Amino acid sequence: MALHYIYDFGIKKVTFTKNNYKLFCEHIERAMIYMANIYFISGPCGCGKSTFTDAFAKHMVTVEEKKQAYVIHGDDFHQGFVLRSYEEEPFWENGQAADQAEWHEILKFNWECILDVAGKALARNIDVLIDYVVEDEMPLLRKLADEHSAELYYIVLTASKEAITARIRERGDIEMTDRALFLKRKLEEMPENKGKLYDNSEKTLEEEVEEISRDIGRFIVEE
Repeated sequence: MALHYIYDFGIKKVTFTKNNYKLFCEHIERAMIYMANIYFISGPCGCGKSTFTDAFAKHMVTVEEKKQAYVIHGDDFHQGFVLRSYEEEPFWENGQAADQAEWHEILKFNWECILDVAGKALARNIDVLIDYVVEDEMPLLRKLADEHSAELYYIVLTASKEAITARIRERGDIEMTDRALFLKRKLEEMPENKGKLYDNSEKTLEEEVEEISRDIGRFIVEE
């Protein structure tokens, strides 16, 4: 007499023979092994989010031998907007968008693009690394992770006021200084960022990647 197993999928119960059940378990095991992860890197302007994300992704596929990874730089969607001259009408005024476009509309558009592209990669079991500022959007990230049964890692880069100011000046975005320092204070004070902060003021890029990789467990977002 054949032995049968019943598994409740929530919608309906499915019956397996012993051999089919073994194949089913092997399939589930493989799916769990290759479950994709989300690595979200937040932080104010001038803390090196994009630079770190690129280096961390390379570390994952070379040193940690991950099969592949997909990088999303959130600001790339921002850069897609074609605006009038920055000299005539600056895009930022006092840390907020000027009248060329409503900032909340641009932000909403950027997040929709980020989540859509990330979802397509995760659906193919590809690890996704995203860098963008997270202020009130953590529920969106949790939902993305839940929808794809993905582990969510959340890293908030920060640096000293002097380091951020110098980095922004070096790349020629002086008008972003006030906004960057405002975000630094806000992100460091947010309760949900406790335990997720990493100060890279005195760190080389190599040290940053090595230390975060070694201590990656502390950046997991618990359910």
